[in-house]
Amino acid sequence: MTVHRSDEDAQPCLAPGSPGREPADRPASTPLLPPSLRAWLGLIAGLAALGVLVLGVLYAGHSEPGRVDGWFVEPTADSVRPPWRYAALATDFLGEPGGAATLVVAAVTGCLLLRWPRAAVLVVAGAALTVGATTLLKPVVGRTIHGEGNLSYPSGHTAFLTALALVVALLAAGRLGLGRAAALALVLAAALVAGAAMGWAQVALGAHYPTDVLGGWCTALAVVPATAWLVDRVADSRRHGRR
Repeated sequence: MTVHRSDEDAQPCLAPGSPGREPADRPASTPLLPPSLRAWLGLIAGLAALGVLVLGVLYAGHSEPGRVDGWFVEPTADSVRPPWRYAALATDFLGEPGGAATLVVAAVTGCLLLRWPRAAVLVVAGAALTVGATTLLKPVVGRTIHGEGNLSYPSGHTAFLTALALVVALLAAGRLGLGRAAALALVLAAALVAGAAMGWAQVALGAHYPTDVLGGWCTALAVVPATAWLVDRVADSRRHGRR
């Protein structure tokens, strides 16, 4: 008696974790930059980079508030009092080395627990490149506050917290499978809330001019989407190379 086997029966049975089979929803292969957002975030990143450049040119070498800064109330040393001063100091701490490191370690740990290594890479790379960009721009622009040694444009604290919020929002949008409108709203809302909170703290404490804060916010908007795209490209190319 001859037994006929179908092509499907002839295929080897692979365990979910064995080589050659990868679940469609495997976190490691989920793109960091959702395809539906690439064009929009690319446009936003370009406009943000232009904003950083324009503000840098306008305030290069300045040591006083500009016209745009005059639209905001500039707090004096004693105008922001408890409990708001405590809130400003607590928010400012999130951008200091100790607070920033704590946030990054917590975010990386969460990504690794979810078995999403490329997301962990984005957390570190996005924060590091954003802060690195502000550090490089400060001596180039040369804007100061409270004396020649205090370079102020763009705000590194604002850039860092905005970058971290952007990364977390991008990861959430991708993993939840949100539509374009919902995902874009989530990403922009996260960036706006984080940037506004840290920006208020920096201005309230007299550490930065309002336009420094805006420059830091735009720096994060320019750097994070580009970093996410780059990490996706590298991770995908390595994955295809193994195959």
